[in-house]
Amino acid sequence: MTGMILSGIILFILGTTLIVGILAAATSNPVTILQDNSVMVIKLNGLVSEQRREDPWDLLFGEERQNIALADLLKAIDYAREAPEITAIHLEAGNLSASPAALQEIRQALTAFQASGKPITAYGDTYSQGNYYVCSVADQLILNPQGTIEWSGLSSETLYFKELLDKLGVTMEIFKVGTYKAAVEPYTSRQMSEANREQITTYLSSTWNQIVQSVAHSRGISDDSLQLLADQLVLLAPAEDLVRYRLADTLLYKGEAEAYIAHYGNTLADERPRISPEEVCQLQQDAQASTSGEKEIAVYYAEGGIDDSSSAQESGIHAPLMCKDLQGLAEDEHVAAVVLRINSPGGSAFASEQIWHEIQKLKEKKPVIVSMGGYAASGGYYIACGADHIVAEPTTLTGSIGIFGMRPNFKGLADKLGVNFETVKTNRYADFGSPTQPLDAEGRAKMQVYIDRGYRLFVQRCAEGRNLSTDSIGQLAEGRVWTGEDAYARGLVDQLGGLQEAIQEAAQRAQLTSYTVTDYPEPEDWLTRLLNQQLDGWTTTAVQDFIGEDYEILHALRQLSEQHPVQARLPFIIRFNL
Repeated sequence: MTGMILSGIILFILGTTLIVGILAAATSNPVTILQDNSVMVIKLNGLVSEQRREDPWDLLFGEERQNIALADLLKAIDYAREAPEITAIHLEAGNLSASPAALQEIRQALTAFQASGKPITAYGDTYSQGNYYVCSVADQLILNPQGTIEWSGLSSETLYFKELLDKLGVTMEIFKVGTYKAAVEPYTSRQMSEANREQITTYLSSTWNQIVQSVAHSRGISDDSLQLLADQLVLLAPAEDLVRYRLADTLLYKGEAEAYIAHYGNTLADERPRISPEEVCQLQQDAQASTSGEKEIAVYYAEGGIDDSSSAQESGIHAPLMCKDLQGLAEDEHVAAVVLRINSPGGSAFASEQIWHEIQKLKEKKPVIVSMGGYAASGGYYIACGADHIVAEPTTLTGSIGIFGMRPNFKGLADKLGVNFETVKTNRYADFGSPTQPLDAEGRAKMQVYIDRGYRLFVQRCAEGRNLSTDSIGQLAEGRVWTGEDAYARGLVDQLGGLQEAIQEAAQRAQLTSYTVTDYPEPEDWLTRLLNQQLDGWTTTAVQDFIGEDYEILHALRQLSEQHPVQARLPFIIRFNL
């Protein structure tokens, strides 16, 4: 027994040392040397998120899940624009998953780089529509001779569960405010309401027009011609036709493209050295470390659904943790202003109110600017509306000022299964919230009054933050989703632009001429993440990778029983065909 115990201890120590060594080697940052006449190669492949998410389980098991950190990529492009050593950017099209607003922000950064007089090239075996939108900015867009370009317009799908729930015997009890608050429709209807169809059509058309106008300008093609091409299923057209349509410039196989790119815009005979955005970001961090004594603009990233959880194991905006972080930023004397980068479809109305309150306290001490990402809707707009200034991309989805409550009733399912629940209680509503007992008429009325009160508070918060009357906000509310472009025209946001414009606004309001930009919350080191993350977190990631975007639907169903009873959430799961 003693020998077995000692052997176990020794094996545990050796195993731990081995794991630490593997992870330390995988996460070590070699010194990056920036050579003259370099080209920065950006691989447009993988999931675009606001911040980098390194999973220690991936490092341990040798998995390579491409994750593009939007903040890092934008910083790298901005650095490359100013660095004389970097003379060009090359884009490699892959399987890219991102919101239209994220793609728009990347494209705008590339346009600014191009305006500095440096060329951009792009190559793809195939171009998805989102990839093509970004890559169309290139001076030379290269396509494989057997490749394809997707250019077909936008669509959005909504999955409806009503018939399935009927078969199971599950009834959803619904309480909501807002004609356009369609989050409950999949559980109560077999088809889309006219109000929901109207708002989806409006924001899809607005987003598509933004894409068409940008591509038309870069490719020298008229808007009308691009609209006609979108109706011709050019995805199946021969590559030669795509060049004739001016969607691409030339056809080359990958090896040929490598040689072409190496010398494109290059006055020297030697092949240009290559550098990645990650290496450029490391150079930028090293340069910023030397100016650590300057005042800071804190960029706080709030991404995901909003909930009341105090656990950081799952991704999302956890109100208790975010409120604590905002309190820390308020007390930090080095932080002169705060930029809240919000990318959220909303969530718990209660949690949103707590974050809103903390933002108002933060505003008393320093400027607070909001930069909206792909989504800042419903609860996401709730926490944004009280900021000093709001910046959104034209294709950001925002608004959706409305709330709803939803609770499942499994009585019908229990009857189908032959299961009976008997309840003993001391008072009339002692079993309130039980999924096996439907509410009576009076209980439903009281619940609706509760929802109405939450909606009035939401409208009041928006009116106060935007300096508008409650009647004006009421006309824009009703749960309706707006694009950033439409929200700007209606006073729901103050400026169209991205994160850089928000940082510039923060610097101006804080009267800063010299400053550093620091990201919050600070990313955990790999060892902390390994100790905090459970094995099921890695399993969840693997399942998400396997089933792709359908994971969002399954995740929403799983969370149904865990949600706060009152939700300020985007009224549907949005799936773009980008």
